[in-house]
Amino acid sequence: MSDSGLSSSTSGELRRTLKARHMSMIAIGGSIGTGLFVASGATISQAGPGGALLAYMVIGLMVYFLMTSLGEMAAHLPVSGSFATYGAKYVDEGFGFALGWNYWYNWAVTIAVDLVAAQLVMAYWFPDVNGMLWSALFLALMFGLNALSARGFGESEFWFATIKVVTVLVFIGIGLLMVFGILKGGSPEGLWGNIANFTNGDAPFAGGFAALIGVAMVVGFSFQGTELIGIAAGESEDPAKNVPRAVRKVFWRILLFYVFAILIIGLLIPYTDPQLLKNDLGDISVSPFTLVFEHAGLLGAAAVMNAVVLTSVLSAGNSGMYASTRMLYALAQQGMAPKLFARVNRRGVPVMALIATTVIAAMCFFTNIFSPSTVYIWLLNLSGMCGFVAWLGIAVSHYRFRKGCEAQGYPLSNLPYKAPAFPIGPVFAFVLCMIITLGQNYENFMADKIDWVGVVATYIGLPLFLIIWFGYKWVKGSRIVSYQEMDVQGLQPSDH
Repeated sequence: MSDSGLSSSTSGELRRTLKARHMSMIAIGGSIGTGLFVASGATISQAGPGGALLAYMVIGLMVYFLMTSLGEMAAHLPVSGSFATYGAKYVDEGFGFALGWNYWYNWAVTIAVDLVAAQLVMAYWFPDVNGMLWSALFLALMFGLNALSARGFGESEFWFATIKVVTVLVFIGIGLLMVFGILKGGSPEGLWGNIANFTNGDAPFAGGFAALIGVAMVVGFSFQGTELIGIAAGESEDPAKNVPRAVRKVFWRILLFYVFAILIIGLLIPYTDPQLLKNDLGDISVSPFTLVFEHAGLLGAAAVMNAVVLTSVLSAGNSGMYASTRMLYALAQQGMAPKLFARVNRRGVPVMALIATTVIAAMCFFTNIFSPSTVYIWLLNLSGMCGFVAWLGIAVSHYRFRKGCEAQGYPLSNLPYKAPAFPIGPVFAFVLCMIITLGQNYENFMADKIDWVGVVATYIGLPLFLIIWFGYKWVKGSRIVSYQEMDVQGLQPSDH
């Protein structure tokens, strides 16, 4: 693929039109959403303020190592297939095949999740309107934004993400004024009275290790989307510069937003507050952000936060449409999906891949048969494990890539960006990610009666991934790539 950006429908290439600001905001837009605005209250109520803070810091460190691993490979070999391509090159063709289809399916289903969530949010203002109409309208909007061009998607995502970032910054500002007693709404005793919320009941750590593992899964979901930088690298103007820059900026911004927000919620609202326990998308009035704004005397806070949550949901869906479309395009280019999906129009958009993704996203229309909240949980369980599988794939691919460089004597000075703390980084990320993945529903196995429906819904992603991987190996006869045979040069198919 040339870096000139001169591509056409005949060459089947994407265009390099995404700037550094788009790259940063794409990852922020994909990962700051309902996990922070709504589910953060539930994490504090379950694990206490200290437990929630610890979970966000530890998972944040894991995500940092995953981002640097992905950043190194994406700057070296910027393709829209990203970790599916890296999995095929550095691990095994079947592994890359399974990673790619897993990720496409993950985001395609996540769009459906976001569209159902949008129905629940819109019901706040229009309880009598059929939610199907909102899903159809927002699905058409996402399709339109992605059909324009990569630049059109990048620009819309930039402004979606900006709204969320401004909301978090305003929240942190107002929260700090309340914590220090400058603005009414916190404890009457000021700072020390608010700090006392960290010592109420079993605080700062409530629920023990079991609660921490459970919360870690929710926190992990909140951070998912940061890996979108790897997908967008294939359409970045200057990936060697923009990818490392985005990796450095995005991680610290996201971690600061999450950690500061959780700290302020923990200081201002006791973890035993019954309203924190009611957190769900069907009732935005119990978002911890809404509760803090209302304590500060801001009338209409629920309506404003409802609008922000709607923006978050649409932003995440928009990012999902982009990510899954590009992954399907990359799979088709590598002969791992029908060639039909590799077709690109004059604007550099893989339209057939976009249409296929939209069809899967239309699962949101099952709400016409079942209740929106039931479909929401069902789809969420379907996609839940897939993001963690993608993260595991990134860690394994990076570890083997570096080992391949060492075995072949490839100079690391040739890499545009070198991930720090190797091999500790990818090994730490892999182990922690595996613990959270396997431990997310472990309490179910300790109960007197195992809820097999819940277990299957939680873990179905893992056996599906393994079946696809080993099925490909069996049909195609693929094998683990040896370090000596590995293509570590960073060459794309058109460069050979």
